Amino acid sequence: MPRLLIIGTGYVADLYLRSLKLYPEIEIAGCYDRNPERLSQFCAYWSLPALNSFEALLKLAAPGDILLNLTNPSAHYDVSCKGLEAGLHVYSEKPLAMKMDQAQALADIAAERGLHLASAPCSFLGEAPQTIWASLRAGVIGKTRLVYAEMDDDFISQAPYQKWFSESGAPWPAKDEFEVGCTLEHAGYYLAWLLPMFGPVRTVVAASAALADLSDVTARAAPDFSVGTLFFECGVVARLTCSILATHNHELRIIGDTGVIEMDECWNNAAPVRLRRRFSLRRRLVNAPLARRLKIKGPTHEKLGRKGAAAMNFALGVAEMRDAIREERPCRLSPDLSLHMNEVTLTLQNAGEHGGAVTMQTRFDPIAPMPWAESLAR
Repeated sequence: MPRLLIIGTGYVADLYLRSLKLYPEIEIAGCYDRNPERLSQFCAYWSLPALNSFEALLKLAAPGDILLNLTNPSAHYDVSCKGLEAGLHVYSEKPLAMKMDQAQALADIAAERGLHLASAPCSFLGEAPQTIWASLRAGVIGKTRLVYAEMDDDFISQAPYQKWFSESGAPWPAKDEFEVGCTLEHAGYYLAWLLPMFGPVRTVVAASAALADLSDVTARAAPDFSVGTLFFECGVVARLTCSILATHNHELRIIGDTGVIEMDECWNNAAPVRLRRRFSLRRRLVNAPLARRLKIKGPTHEKLGRKGAAAMNFALGVAEMRDAIREERPCRLSPDLSLHMNEVTLTLQNAGEHGGAVTMQTRFDPIAPMPWAESLAR
């Protein structure tokens, strides 16, 4: 059974550990963080073994183990590279890397060594997106034409974020968050849904801007707004908006020939998925005022109660990678999927005012839905 080795015990690590409690069979062999005080606090809270160096963590590893990379995004490439070179499978927090050549290098190393490599988010393995995907496969809205996806989180720089602490006491890393940017942090939550459903993106037309005054926190603030139009190879077009300025809105609408699938919150694995049919009434075109709830037939997956802003099982991806290793099959979170998501995300983030149309250079093979998501409840 693959074990887990964790590097990075900051704010997000607690979200993973709370989710991993749903999988007691997954052994956590050890943890490391460059901040000894944070490492000690985290490991004491979760009763986990602490290692005094990254090298010691790697030496502890056995063939088939998984390195869970929860470091700062600027360190993702170096840490994941060392993990792969040590013969470990790697699951990384998003993004896979801050530059595409680095992300490609990681994918190449993984391929050469026959190792699994994936990046968060893993939420498309959850109930809500799998319900949407099953609905699309069942043709409940006919042919899909257009998608509107919102990832707005309100004016975060004015929020009392100094009072935000993780479960074991890590402060919300405001400087890092503002320097990495909301697009790299949040666009993946919908990209990770849309890519498996609709396949590779052919072209991205995007714009981004840094609008809020964050000079009291950092002089290197990333864009806090981005909007992109994604042209999928299958013909579907999606508009994805990210900001930490506009009023909180995580709505998703998928528009087809006969109706609309809608959902309000991608940070909730069990968010209700609704179908609103379109029909003609006398001389008017009407979208049904009453929506029908769509559900998967039978049980789905382990769920976590609401913790902070989200009700997500952060361990779904780690569990999927573990199962893929154990069953000797491809992982649904493939290196090519992570690479493509990285390219689309960086294109959105870096577009600026004159980004224009960018042709994607990466793509990925079709991904299988979860086995429990084959059919809808009637």
